[in-house]
Amino acid sequence: MGKLLAIWACKLAIAGSKMLGKNGSSTPGSIALKICPDILSRLSDGIEKDIVAVWGTNGKTTTNNMILTILENEGNTVVCNKVGSNMLSGVVTAFINASTLTGKVKADYACLEMDEAYARIILKYITPTKIVITNLFRDQMDRYGEIDTTIQYIEEALSKAEDSLLVLNGDDPLTASLGKNHKNTVYYGISQNLGLNLNETREGRYCRNCGNELKYEFYQYGQLGKYKCDKCGFARPVPEYDGSNISSDDYVSFDVKNTHVDLPCKGIYNIYNALAAYAFADKCGIPQDKIVEGLQKYKGQSGRMEEFTIKGKLVVFNLAKNPASFNRSISNILAEKRTKDVVIGINDNDPDGNDVSWLWDVDFEQLKDPSVKSCTTTGIRAKDMTVRLKYCDIPMDKITTGGITKDDIMNAVNGEGERVYIVVNYTLLFSTKKVLQELEEEYKQ
Repeated sequence: MGKLLAIWACKLAIAGSKMLGKNGSSTPGSIALKICPDILSRLSDGIEKDIVAVWGTNGKTTTNNMILTILENEGNTVVCNKVGSNMLSGVVTAFINASTLTGKVKADYACLEMDEAYARIILKYITPTKIVITNLFRDQMDRYGEIDTTIQYIEEALSKAEDSLLVLNGDDPLTASLGKNHKNTVYYGISQNLGLNLNETREGRYCRNCGNELKYEFYQYGQLGKYKCDKCGFARPVPEYDGSNISSDDYVSFDVKNTHVDLPCKGIYNIYNALAAYAFADKCGIPQDKIVEGLQKYKGQSGRMEEFTIKGKLVVFNLAKNPASFNRSISNILAEKRTKDVVIGINDNDPDGNDVSWLWDVDFEQLKDPSVKSCTTTGIRAKDMTVRLKYCDIPMDKITTGGITKDDIMNAVNGEGERVYIVVNYTLLFSTKKVLQELEEEYKQ
């Protein structure tokens, strides 16, 4: 009876949340867990083929939803927490949302994004058959601590999934090192030197085997690149899924396994996400043409280079939550040859991380580029962001300290730039998107 009561209570909470205009992706699962703590293990038996878990600091929501699109394109039924609620309660909500009132789940796959710190908790109740890990960067210091702590969490989770297939980003030495003692591992990466030459903080400078500093032939971004340890021989693995013939003119495209993929996405980092999804799908035996077709049908989630048109001007909206993802956003902004106005939003609520000292590790100096006509800072820590830009020697007459309101966004839209780029961290995501949707609708009339 406890299982059914948990399901009914969760479904009522999901319906109530939707009536209030909320996602209802986490709280309903929390209610169910209080009633029936092992509800997840009792529901997961309904997955007939594979349970895939997607972990990593950046890109896991995009990768998870690319996998979902590929699976559904082939006609599979999939349980998925596609809005990115990736702790235990969010995973439970996804399963109950897919269940009948009598507690039956019948699906081909479960495709589950998981928070790196919570994966070891979630894996007490389910065991993924395949695990995809995108990358590992420093993120929310007050929550995760140093990157070594995050890796310890992941290794603890992997100890519960010894027979699972690992799909790892071989270009990231931190992620690649996780495959050392795992018996079933495949790697993806990009062997082509993309020549980005970004001035960034590197996380994985030292070999995790022996502590020696890694030597790089080239960097792609962050610590991703072609590396080797001269002391113990640890080196970038040869990727089974190797992206080549990379093009990033507006949208990105690449070749893998003698097939060509045109992604409806901007940003080089999305090639890594697509390679991860491709590798997983190929290992599931999905035909290559169906994988490519699925990737080309992918539609970005909220704040993942999402595009709006306001007063005839393109506004590009992106989520960034740590130095690596902010540097990716900045590189995308500068890759745009047109002039632009930029809005940067920083909150320090618990989901964002209360410590914003990481702002000083972001290469905001690049925004001195002449193509950037103005910068608006917003959010709880708008003044901190303004100070950070001031220390980049960006003229103060180009910086406005404001808030994510219609007026602030319209000031950017009415600015000198041909396009507008808005980059925010997590708790500004949905409120900003709502404003953008309202403005887009208002100027359609």
